[in-house]
Amino acid sequence: MATKQTRWAALLAALALLFSACGDGEGGGGESSAASAACEVGQVDGDLALYNWAEYIDPEQLDAFGQEFGIGATMTEYDSNEAMLPVVSAGNSGYDVIIPSDYMVGIMIDGEFIQPLNFDAIPNASNISDDFANPSYDPNQSHSVPYQWGYTGLAVDTAVVGTDFPRTWDLVFGDSVPADAAGKVTLLNDPRETMGAALKALGYSLNTTDDAQLDEARNLVSGSKENVLRFDTDSADELLTSGESAIAHGYSGDMFTQFLETDDPSRYVFFVPEEGGTRWIDNMAIPFDAPHPCTAHTFINWLLDAEQGAALSNWNYYGTPNKAAIDLLDDELNEFLTDPSVLPGGLSSVESIADTGDFETNYTDAFTEAVG
Repeated sequence: MATKQTRWAALLAALALLFSACGDGEGGGGESSAASAACEVGQVDGDLALYNWAEYIDPEQLDAFGQEFGIGATMTEYDSNEAMLPVVSAGNSGYDVIIPSDYMVGIMIDGEFIQPLNFDAIPNASNISDDFANPSYDPNQSHSVPYQWGYTGLAVDTAVVGTDFPRTWDLVFGDSVPADAAGKVTLLNDPRETMGAALKALGYSLNTTDDAQLDEARNLVSGSKENVLRFDTDSADELLTSGESAIAHGYSGDMFTQFLETDDPSRYVFFVPEEGGTRWIDNMAIPFDAPHPCTAHTFINWLLDAEQGAALSNWNYYGTPNKAAIDLLDDELNEFLTDPSVLPGGLSSVESIADTGDFETNYTDAFTEAVG
């Protein structure tokens, strides 16, 4: 995923705007979101306005879509789900396609801020792997289709730590940090990700709503601060490859892309600790009042084509949910995505971050106390 900084710190403010819009009778789908748009395969009804994370699609690929269908195609960027939410929920955003993360899809369905999809106009949805079908945040897969996916885990500089180290969260928490990495650890500046990592280290769910478990996680993070260089989301990958840090908490695609920009990518290792971590899925959806819903459906169908799905991943180096694109991925990317050492605890060890409702403030408070 593109960088997800500040997404949870701003959640309550975004939700306040969301419910304010509902209460005022403005924004939200209302009757307009009750039915999907009546569109044909390949139909366009105007230019495409994409609202997306930064550096998440090749501008040349976006231009190619516009040229193929004889329309304009532009993109506006956002840096968090919570920045995107109030823009779309207020109405009249002007955007045709948005890329919300897993938990945010559920919030937007509940608020009627995205419209149900017309899958007759998206035949390439058949390319979606069964692993991504009917997710918990959109159980009937009626409002969204997956865009890209990735993990949150640890990246290690083996020139500092060596190659014989345990694939566990002990590398960053408590007094088990390797001596050569002491003071050279970075953790994400993100309440849900970093508290979630501590929860997984303790054997708990990263979506717990148990105060006692969260208190344990807070104490674990707080007790690890002497080994932490900084809590950083934006530059975690660059700090690692520049030698300022030795162990970095971060996102798979960001890390892998950064490794490939070095003289010796094999020097660095990324993995999700065996106790588990985060697996996230970003999705394509259409705002409830998208001005060009047929163009939106056509763009979604186009990106779900095998060649376009592969081009997307080969540019941003995140995983594709498109089973037809797998054989077209770059060899290095495919090797990384299928390497069992990346997920030593197996698929059952990872979870998607879920919206915990009012308990979200507990995560933010615990993180603030831990790093303060």
